[in-house]
Formats: sequence, structure tokens, C-alpha cells
Amino acid sequence: MAHDKIPAKLIYRLEDVSRLSGLDPATIESWEKEFPFLRAGLTGAGKKVFRQKDLDIILRLKELLHKNGYTLAGARRQVEEEFGTRPLSLIPADRMRKVLLQVRDELQDISQALERVEKKR
Repeated sequence: MAHDKIPAKLIYRLEDVSRLSGLDPATIESWEKEFPFLRAGLTGAGKKVFRQKDLDIILRLKELLHKNGYTLAGARRQVEEEFGTRPLSLIPADRMRKVLLQVRDELQDISQALERVEKKR
């Protein structure tokens, strides 16, 4: 990629990411809302900071959107595939409830078995 000359750091401030990417901070912040895999952290002073992976994703998004003419959805899919950032699929609520009820029942059975063992002592 074209950003091989960027020095690797653990974190980058929003201003650094803006300078290195050539993007306006407002654009980067709007991409945070659009792309859930971009996760800026906050310093104790409330300043946004990005990981190296976030900077790499931002640079790739810029390339896909500005140079290659991808749509937002197309760029999202491409980045998810390249960076392995696919969101976890959600489990339907009724299925989750059923599983949780089964776990509860099994825990109650275990608890009762332990109580019986304790009484025998």
C-alpha cells in the first residue's frame, strides 16, 4: 500500500490521522459512524485516538472510495473481507431465550445435585 512510509505507532491522535490520510477530521468522524469497525478510543482528556489498524482501514477506505469509486456499502464489504472485521451475526431473541432457559435449568439441576451431595455428608 501507499502508506508504507508512515511510522508505526500504537496510537494516533485524530489530528495525526487527518494529516497522514489527507482527510478532514469531520470526514473521519463521519466514517466512524458509517463503519462500525472503526473504533476511536478516548484519552483521559477526551481526545480521540486511533489504533494502527484503524489508520490502515481509513487509508484503505479512502483508496476505495476516492480512487476506485466504490460506494459506501461496497467499501464496507471490501474492508470487512480484507481486514476480517465482519460484525458478529445476531442471534434471534427467541432462540437466545430458549438457550438461556436451558442453561438456567441445567444450572438448577447441578445446584440440586450439589445440595444432595452436601446433605449426605
